[in-house]
Amino acid sequence: MAALNLSYCSCVGSSRLTSSRDLFNPIRLSTHTKITLKFSYTEVFSLRSQAFISLRRPRSGTISAAMATGSVKEVLPPALDSTSEPPPLFDGTTRLYISYTCPYAQRVWITRNSAKQVLTFMKHFMGEQGLQEKIKLVPIDLQNRPAWYKEKVYPANKVPSLEHGNEVKGESLELIKYIDSNFEGPSLLPDDPAKREFAEELLTYTDSFSKAVMTLLKGDGVDEAGAAFDYIETALSKFEDGPFFLGQFSLVDIAYAPFIERYVPFLREVRKYDAMAGRPKLAAWFEEMCKIEGFQQTRRSSLKPEKLASGRHYDLQN
Repeated sequence: MAALNLSYCSCVGSSRLTSSRDLFNPIRLSTHTKITLKFSYTEVFSLRSQAFISLRRPRSGTISAAMATGSVKEVLPPALDSTSEPPPLFDGTTRLYISYTCPYAQRVWITRNSAKQVLTFMKHFMGEQGLQEKIKLVPIDLQNRPAWYKEKVYPANKVPSLEHGNEVKGESLELIKYIDSNFEGPSLLPDDPAKREFAEELLTYTDSFSKAVMTLLKGDGVDEAGAAFDYIETALSKFEDGPFFLGQFSLVDIAYAPFIERYVPFLREVRKYDAMAGRPKLAAWFEEMCKIEGFQQTRRSSLKPEKLASGRHYDLQN
């Protein structure tokens, strides 16, 4: 159970609210009262109070798949190339530099989209849209990247990178943790010590997983790739309180999703290897991931298997 600290105004001249859908009915507002409402993030609940004006969320608690979905569709900016002018750097704006095709950058992009979407059911009152309003997306064309990106933003010249607090940070796994820890919203890691320990184990394994699967992508290593997918299947069986790695949606799911969404179709279409066959937990996990709005918004229909075959790995950078 998680507590949400709510401030609300009672309504004058309207019926009492009996469901979250009623929040969007026209109302008039008057007296201001503060309450604390406790409920499980995974439950559908009825709101017996009146209309909400403000809501402050504690860092404790985790986000379920349902809460991580939203309905705000972001208009994506065009990628900046060698002919593009730089944004006004270090002006207090937080910027996430990505490539639309890089799975490492996609990790951080998903985190940015999902971090506050527990509140999307309140967006008509609160205007919540994940962290889109707080972290500006700056896509980079990696095939024709601007010189100023290396010279003025990130000397490593890779994506993703995050401009925040007058400094720039990199490395995707570090950045998803950084966003989770430094921006408001319920944490994308659970409080349970056992789950947090397992989360670190799984995050550490991401590189080993990719290396094992890449051997099969290049034509060899069926046994190595099979063992890697078996590891994932076993990991998804550890907790029974949800379909995700830690039961509920977390940074671990975000870390793996961009890679698995690329590996599985390529292996099936080109190597004739079905990674989902005999792995029902993996199949169910990906089905649930595809329902999450923060993930959906980052998926690119233009990804082509031949890039994996050539070893370019969809612009793998960081």
